[in-house]
Amino acid sequence: MLRLGIDIDGTVTAQDTFVPYLNESFQCAMTLDDMTEYDLTKLLKISQEEFWGWMDQHEPLIYKQAKPAEDAKEILDEMKQQHRLIYITARRQQHSDITYKWFQEHDVHYDAIELVGGHHKLEAVQKHKIDVFFEDHHGNATMIAKEADIPVILFNSPYNQMPIDDRIIRVNNWQEASQWIKQYEQRLQTAY
Repeated sequence: MLRLGIDIDGTVTAQDTFVPYLNESFQCAMTLDDMTEYDLTKLLKISQEEFWGWMDQHEPLIYKQAKPAEDAKEILDEMKQQHRLIYITARRQQHSDITYKWFQEHDVHYDAIELVGGHHKLEAVQKHKIDVFFEDHHGNATMIAKEADIPVILFNSPYNQMPIDDRIIRVNNWQEASQWIKQYEQRLQTAY
């Protein structure tokens, strides 16, 4: 049994979740392909203060209405049979109720959910003794792979195209992530 650490936004939820809300609020017509940086302030040409003001106002609705990524629920249902599913998210603590409710409404299994309130997930990864982490944020993936010395499955997106090290596995979807986990399990069994 592996202890799988899983990010929520852009990993379990669809990567384009924020796009319609950004387009409506900032009168633009961006697509996910336009989001070549994780820092949206540069793309929107707004300050951090403006961005976080917008987030304070819109985050609850966005999280509530987020759609699961394609095949995420089905693959996670398979994985829950053999592994512990521990979600570690940058969401702030004030969104705890919305987060748990989303998991219940979408019938997505969890063994634990930890809202760390920022992109510093390493402490939670170590606390939960995570074996493999699933992430869409390049910086988080790099830090976790390096500091925790574990494999990180990075869900490919326009905003995470920077170079990766050999502990990071780039995948395009949940099917590929599942296939990698199965191969990893086989390698672990063969090693023992």
